[in-house]
Amino acid sequence: MRTHLTFKSHQATPCCARCFATLLLTCTSIQVHFDFMDPPAPETLMRALELLNYLGAIDDDGNLTEVGTTMAEFPLDPQLAKMMVASPEFGCSNEIVSVAAMLSVPNVFTRPKEAAKAADEAKARFAHIDGDHLTLLNVYHAWKANGEDGSWAYDNFLNQRSLKSADSVRGQLARICQRLNVRMVSTPFEDKSYYVNIRKAITAGYFMQVRRPNARSAPLACQPLVSSRVLHASWLVVGDNGVVQMLK
Repeated sequence: MRTHLTFKSHQATPCCARCFATLLLTCTSIQVHFDFMDPPAPETLMRALELLNYLGAIDDDGNLTEVGTTMAEFPLDPQLAKMMVASPEFGCSNEIVSVAAMLSVPNVFTRPKEAAKAADEAKARFAHIDGDHLTLLNVYHAWKANGEDGSWAYDNFLNQRSLKSADSVRGQLARICQRLNVRMVSTPFEDKSYYVNIRKAITAGYFMQVRRPNARSAPLACQPLVSSRVLHASWLVVGDNGVVQMLK
């Protein structure tokens, strides 16, 4: 239970705005109009519309664009959907489908108290220097390379059920891509732009949540690259070298 003031404050959070943006995108695509039993805060509505506009899902008049029509076909958060739609442009749609699937299931890492150190060491073996998105991609590729073996997952402190769910979600997303004629392509792994292209596709969906480190302030201080009203400081940070990483 929350007080009315607390509830209104909660409605205005970036997370709530993203959820509402998903609802708006779906309703706009199927042309459904209805009255809310409990209307959202005006700020939440504005943030949701602003998000969809920045993503190119709606135009300045609030009408669905061609990109928005494609995004609405994916049962995903609008930013994940934009990431999917943009991925063929960067030659990494196969990888982005895997990343989206891994982000759509419960945490794949396990950390039992009695083996916390071993679990941390196992997780570090999958870690990628450029952030958690690519770490999740490494986990998925390693699991597939080991034949989706449950014993291997257990030995590496991975949740087999979550991995199977991710694999199922990936199959569904791949079928949607095929139906929508979204090209399933990959950059050769040996190519030096393999991971760069994946980061570019991720940023295509989450560019509004990117911050650049501010050298003049504290080590963790970040300077927003776009309006701070639509930022969520727990996502991405881009360094001077252009590397995009996820903040905890």
